[in-house]
Amino acid sequence: MGGTLLKGVMQSSTLMPAKSDQIAIRAAWISLFVSLFVLGLKYSAYLQTKSVAILSDATESIVNVIAAFIALLVMKHVAEPADKEHPYGHGKLEYFSAAFEGGLIAFASIAIIYASSKALFATPELKQIDMGVGIISIASVLNVFLAIYLKKVGREHKSEALLASGTHVLTDVWTSVGILAALVLVHFTNWWWLDPVVAILVGMQLARTGYQIVRKSMGGLLDEVEPQALHELTQTLNKNRRPGFIDIHQLRIIRSGRFHHIDAHLVVPEFWDVSHTHEQAQVFEDQVIQSYPYDGEMAFHLDPCGRKYCEFCDLHQCQIRQGVFAGLKKFTLQSVTGAPAVSILQSEKITEGRQ
Repeated sequence: MGGTLLKGVMQSSTLMPAKSDQIAIRAAWISLFVSLFVLGLKYSAYLQTKSVAILSDATESIVNVIAAFIALLVMKHVAEPADKEHPYGHGKLEYFSAAFEGGLIAFASIAIIYASSKALFATPELKQIDMGVGIISIASVLNVFLAIYLKKVGREHKSEALLASGTHVLTDVWTSVGILAALVLVHFTNWWWLDPVVAILVGMQLARTGYQIVRKSMGGLLDEVEPQALHELTQTLNKNRRPGFIDIHQLRIIRSGRFHHIDAHLVVPEFWDVSHTHEQAQVFEDQVIQSYPYDGEMAFHLDPCGRKYCEFCDLHQCQIRQGVFAGLKKFTLQSVTGAPAVSILQSEKITEGRQ
């Protein structure tokens, strides 16, 4: 079917994105300062104890510091408005930031496993374990609060970079807990080999975390389908549905950080004129974007109904109706991303006829 392209503009006010950017940048600064302080604590704990496990924990904190610095730079660029060269804004930089962090984590895991494997066959030098346990405990508590804060800000302001950092810091917490448990056992049992063994396990866990972060980031860069975003958008479309909006199909989302460009096919009554259709579609776009948890814009390719959708068209004052209205067909994740409803119904009828 032919159609006309109607483009929505970014509906969220410039104030709200600016405020979100400021909050994200502030979170990145906090992450950098706390990560630096935690790194200092962990390295001092290593100097006191000479524990390979604590050294592995400190190595992970070095990654946290570098990642926090990169995230800060990215947040500042993401805050820049869309321009002629970047019409969708700079949001995809967040995926690069998260991927870079994941790569650093993977690299650190290899270094930790290598160093710990060598230490496993060396003479143990552990000392002042109780002091190391105390210092690492303080660092872990700080990391718990930092992880909760970063994930909260990341979810509220749709920041992939902050979410990745929060995930990594939370992994760091669990790593520290494992190391603390191992050091306590070493202190009471003198099983010194637990120290490098735990460090090796830390490295393996880091490798897994690094892979997960990189995998998710690559999905964002390649505009992989995001089920949660589609689910939220489908709910918003149903909530703001207008009379005469018969079907939405072939919906796609291009993600650029928290800015989403949405395009889809919209089926409307074939006798609506361009002016009326534009007015109705514009109101719909405005309402959807305002209700959608992301910033964004919508673009509809308009399809005339062709008198094929009468049974679920709710426009009662239709003078070309050729069938009885049976009820609205609710928008679902499958229906908005799939083929036109008429094509599906025709296929179902053909299948039933053959049975």
